[in-house]
Amino acid sequence: MSEFALGPMALPEEAAAPPRFSNLARHALSLLMVAATVVIAEAFQAVLQTHGLTLFFVLPVVISATSFGWGPSITATIAGVLCYDFFFTEPKFSLAIASPADICDAALLFVIAGIVSAVSAQGRQRALAARRAAEQADTLRALAHAVVERRPEAEVASAAAAALQRSFQAATVIFGEREGRLSLIAKAGVPHLGEADEAAARAAAASHVPVRAGAYPADTAGFDFWPIVGSEGRNLVVGVDANAAGRPAGSEALIELVVAYLAASMNVPQ
Repeated sequence: MSEFALGPMALPEEAAAPPRFSNLARHALSLLMVAATVVIAEAFQAVLQTHGLTLFFVLPVVISATSFGWGPSITATIAGVLCYDFFFTEPKFSLAIASPADICDAALLFVIAGIVSAVSAQGRQRALAARRAAEQADTLRALAHAVVERRPEAEVASAAAAALQRSFQAATVIFGEREGRLSLIAKAGVPHLGEADEAAARAAAASHVPVRAGAYPADTAGFDFWPIVGSEGRNLVVGVDANAAGRPAGSEALIELVVAYLAASMNVPQ
């Protein structure tokens, strides 16, 4: 196979992905919410002269769990209990607790916050899973429409790449092969292709057999590749970043479905 070329045709600009907090930032924001809760609880106590402040520290746990997930909510739980102990139990500004009632309050806060954290984090996971399933269905529907409406190859390939990228949260590339030359015709995400990936794509195109990252002949490649053989020498190679941590159960079936859509589009007169 001859030269491996990237981008002989212009691709549409991709929409910028929504910003996401890093794991460290999520934990830091959880701690900031606990700190803000300390300030609010102090002001509340000064005005109303009350000591029933434990439930204030459940709020940052709920917000962390629903916004950031299980780990940050645990951080908020532990920080909340420690701050309640340090600032609101006697002796103040010490982690020691003199009163049995305060010990009971701190323990109850830990239990309640832990339960709320678990329930809220599970709800967040279900919501994320439902949203991902809805996005997956939308992208597959768009791909099916592109095939049925006999849209140009590049448009169908772009829809296929978007479907795989959104489903797996992994960079996806699709190459077209003409006369032994591979050219990038669609992408989704931000692919980082190295020489090993180029060689793996060539191997998949030449052998007409899927090539997996980490296995011969793609031992050092980062992408998995699936070849698609069309009519009249029109072939495609689909690559998905194998290092992304977003592949759900049954991912092979989804990839095979997308590959089947692409194969169908290639055998429909353009």
